[in-house]
Amino acid sequence: VSEAALEPRTAALLQPYLEAVRLENPDCGLRRYPGSPLIVRHLLRKQDRLTAIELHSEDAARLKAVFAGDFQTRVIELDGWMALGSHLPPKEKRGLVLVDPPFEEEGEFQRLVENLRRAHRRWPGGIYALWYPIKDRKAVAAFRAALKETGIPKLLDIGFEIRPASSEPSLDGSGLVVVNPPFTLEAELRLMLPALHGVLAVEQPSRWTIEWLAGE
Repeated sequence: VSEAALEPRTAALLQPYLEAVRLENPDCGLRRYPGSPLIVRHLLRKQDRLTAIELHSEDAARLKAVFAGDFQTRVIELDGWMALGSHLPPKEKRGLVLVDPPFEEEGEFQRLVENLRRAHRRWPGGIYALWYPIKDRKAVAAFRAALKETGIPKLLDIGFEIRPASSEPSLDGSGLVVVNPPFTLEAELRLMLPALHGVLAVEQPSRWTIEWLAGE
């Protein structure tokens, strides 16, 4: 994304993210992309901390190496679904839980709903961000319907498609459900998403969406 092609307010909102990408590419190229732990680490304030939960041993070891000596970051080798029960609420009583499942097994949408319900009971005031793939459109629709039925208030669903649905299921985009979103988030997304869609969409018709599944 070229900042020169963006409206100034949109460029300002994206600047922290783009800066995180630049830090991984000091030669001004684009060879390395920071994963979510590195992006989050870049955004931490001095009083913040990051706990990264990783199930696979090799990936956990790599994360520990990346953050070796970083007193604000802790890497734990653990099933993330278990962590939603054992690590909530945090001692600060404020924070963001990012859930980014691999979607390598059947039933991931159901697990997202069930574990969000369980986590929300333990920590109803937390901010939760749940990533999901837009691939099987029927499964996505059922997931969104199941979220509405949880009774959890303040559920904002963001969809970002880069291509229309095809006869053969493919990764057509990504979705993010945010529980207890910051009050500025919706307005900021309505600035950013049209600009990003114009740059990233590869085939039309495709769209971006913002929908309150429960309680604005």
